[in-house]
Amino acid sequence: MTTLFDPIHFGDISAANRVVMAPLTRDRAGEGRTPTPLMATYYGQRAGAGLIVSEATQISPEGQGYLDTPGIYNPEQVAGWRRITDTVHAQGGRIVAQLWHVGRISHVSLQPDGQAPVSSTARRANGKTFTAKGFEPVSEPRALRLDELPRIVADYRQAARNAVEAGFDGVEVHGANGYLLDQFLRDSINDRSDAYGGAKENRARLLLEVMRAIAAEIGAGRAGLRLSPVTPSNDAGADSDAQGLFNHVVEQLAPLRLAFIHIIEGATAGARDVAPFDYAALRNRFKRGNEHGAWIVNNGYTREMAIEAVASGAADMVAFGRPFISNPDLVERLRRNAPLATLDRDTLYGGGARGYTDYPALEAAPG
Repeated sequence: MTTLFDPIHFGDISAANRVVMAPLTRDRAGEGRTPTPLMATYYGQRAGAGLIVSEATQISPEGQGYLDTPGIYNPEQVAGWRRITDTVHAQGGRIVAQLWHVGRISHVSLQPDGQAPVSSTARRANGKTFTAKGFEPVSEPRALRLDELPRIVADYRQAARNAVEAGFDGVEVHGANGYLLDQFLRDSINDRSDAYGGAKENRARLLLEVMRAIAAEIGAGRAGLRLSPVTPSNDAGADSDAQGLFNHVVEQLAPLRLAFIHIIEGATAGARDVAPFDYAALRNRFKRGNEHGAWIVNNGYTREMAIEAVASGAADMVAFGRPFISNPDLVERLRRNAPLATLDRDTLYGGGARGYTDYPALEAAPG
């Protein structure tokens, strides 16, 4: 029987176990949105994960939506990430970069020249983002023109190339949580009447173009995708046919033979049963054309749920988010069924080492 702690090979990536560190925005990038040595310490402490998915990392200045989040679009950022990947690899870990464009979940103060954020739509989201003034309502976006969409695809392609140059083992495209690609996917947000709006085939077009471009650039075996079919995050209203939409997306992607698909089940960091959805049907569509790609599940998994998911074959890997913040040695704690340390929510976003790199490992914990 396969266990959560067995090694796995998927695409062009090998992992020592099946525990994934989910992407976690911590808002601690340095000047110029450049990764810092402190970030290298943080990720190195968590290299016991079979796979680390980096915090969401913007593919361009326009892609930023939160204060002090890192980019991967200039040489300084690539060099900063190289320190991190070298540190993770020295500890025997594997790490992929999550490539991010927030779309309309942004604020003019975070955009180049104070411009409006861009999206599939000109309708403002009912939500807030983290700026220099704290949490503020997001700004009104403008709808991307047709002639701008090739630039978006090119930015993703270049970011994937930059990630490989920075030493990442691959990339995960952020297609979830109401950010740009999800804004095109869902008919609750996408109100376009051109070739990228209307029918699900049109709404999925940009995501599929991005994934095909990245696969062509760095190889599909190094590329993965994160999806959240029913999450309401960032004012992402339910699609009128979520099952049909995401079935179509995965069916189109399966022949590419991606390294993995990473699924958020239910509401991100919330209820798993927020809306009905057949995740097994989705997985079957991925496996039908790609028997070597990993199916990663996420959202509220306990140790027992994770062990059962892998043992039963329902998932190949299981991602944990916030438990990895307060438990740098989470894999070992799961293996031993040891208690988990408590998370300090006041230090989640921004700041320095406190609540970031000062959580002790099991052997160093008091008692």
